[in-house]
Amino acid sequence: MNTNFRTDVAQKIARDLLSIGAIKINTHNYFQWSSGIASPIYCDNRTLLSYPTIRNYIKKNLIACIQKNFEKDALEAIAGVATAGISHGTLVADVLDLPFYYVRNQPKKHGLKNNIEGKEIVPHQKILVIEDLISTGNSAFNACKSLQAAGATVLGVVTIINYGLAISKEKFATANIPLYSLSNFDILIQQAIATTHILPKACEQLKKWRQDLSLS
Repeated sequence: MNTNFRTDVAQKIARDLLSIGAIKINTHNYFQWSSGIASPIYCDNRTLLSYPTIRNYIKKNLIACIQKNFEKDALEAIAGVATAGISHGTLVADVLDLPFYYVRNQPKKHGLKNNIEGKEIVPHQKILVIEDLISTGNSAFNACKSLQAAGATVLGVVTIINYGLAISKEKFATANIPLYSLSNFDILIQQAIATTHILPKACEQLKKWRQDLSLS
């Protein structure tokens, strides 16, 4: 399941992230993601943490999305995906007065060698995962699997931006993990054109990149 929250919220978030340079688009010199994928778009939501007004707007709408889609009494904890999802997850957990965990992509190589940080997970503990961005979906999906392996019940994932790649849609649908996003790739591109961050002709190149990646 891939569900967007509200169009007006999605548009404002896209505009805000573009305005502070958290989202960069370059159709000539591609960025390289940690997965090795070459992309004309790069999003660093850590940047928005330095802007309290934007940070608080996103926090408010992450919480609103959670309250709309999940029963209050069913939610027992919040988990953030390392590293960018940690700060947003912590903010949400604080407002909701819930325990917080964060999940690494692999165990530490020293100390207790944990990949889940926080108190011991109670069997069947109902946990919601917060991520900043879904591209291939690997980080959030692996975090969900780690939590499930530790005995948790993962209720779903809420993210700020979702690129809507077929590979991520298939992962979460197959695992029956609901996925909700505040904004998405299509709205981001629309707002980039509206705010003259890109020219209209770049839109087709961006859409073709996503389509080609989905087919690869």
